[in-house]
Amino acid sequence: MKAPCVRVERERGEATRRELADANLVADDLEIVVEDDRLYVPVTDADAVPERFTVVEREVPTRRTQDTPADLLGFDPSYERLGDIVLVDEDDPERARRIADAVVDSSLPVETVLNRASKVKGETRVREWDVLAGGKTTTVHREYGCEFALDVARVYFSPRLATERHRVAEQVEADERAFDMFAGVGPFVIPFAKRGAEVVGVDVNEVAVEYLRENARRNGVEDRVTAVRGDVREVASEYENWADRLVMNLPHSADEFLDTAVALAGDDCALHYYDIQHEDDPFGPGEGAVRAAAEPEYDVSVETRRVVRSYAPHELNVCLDVRLTR
Repeated sequence: MKAPCVRVERERGEATRRELADANLVADDLEIVVEDDRLYVPVTDADAVPERFTVVEREVPTRRTQDTPADLLGFDPSYERLGDIVLVDEDDPERARRIADAVVDSSLPVETVLNRASKVKGETRVREWDVLAGGKTTTVHREYGCEFALDVARVYFSPRLATERHRVAEQVEADERAFDMFAGVGPFVIPFAKRGAEVVGVDVNEVAVEYLRENARRNGVEDRVTAVRGDVREVASEYENWADRLVMNLPHSADEFLDTAVALAGDDCALHYYDIQHEDDPFGPGEGAVRAAAEPEYDVSVETRRVVRSYAPHELNVCLDVRLTR
């Protein structure tokens, strides 16, 4: 079948495959092809491949040496992988159990299978889980060359947002001062710091902040990362007019923190504002809220309006990339 592939010289093939695998971009159901001293590594999402790689379309054979959960079930189940933990979201306990059994019996390197038992809730944005297999909730997740240790039962982390996080991180330049107002275990903070930025990450969840510090050490960027436990509204006075870049990934209530964002922003600041709105007007309310908070102190220019994903029927998770210029 035809598929997008990263084309790379043979001597760099294994290093390239590992980097793509760390970003969860390798298409495990397709074979890697060797031809004329080059490797062709099939990928799942051509748009998410870093620009330094060459992506081509070509015929590649289907891999038949591994059993996937879909092979065992006869249908393609919906699940997410977070390190060696698989997360499913099924209301039917019997269907959830069938999927968990297939995941365990497949070739996936999995220790635990969990089913969502509640929505994200509370100030720390954690959820409850039903254990279907295994039992541990700690793991190390890898994406785009970064490692994140975490406990899914005690912190919030969404592997679905890997491509979006990478999109934002690629805009970061060395020597920037970046501030993540709701940092969690560091999925924005760590890649920003790896690109040479000085980064402050704040979160109300003490466990998340402990993991953020561990992840800074794990990725060798602890000298560029400051992790702060607390309400960002109470921390902001220490960083007024400081930030060249702000991340506001708290889509249900980010508008409540826009006055704080304006206080943190420097003279020329990129703001990544995440929101959840009805599909009829997904960007208007967020843009209006940003303008109400920042004008006339800042000129407000919306550089990108992006749908990140579908959140619920008729509701979209969106991002506004906004330039604030004093």
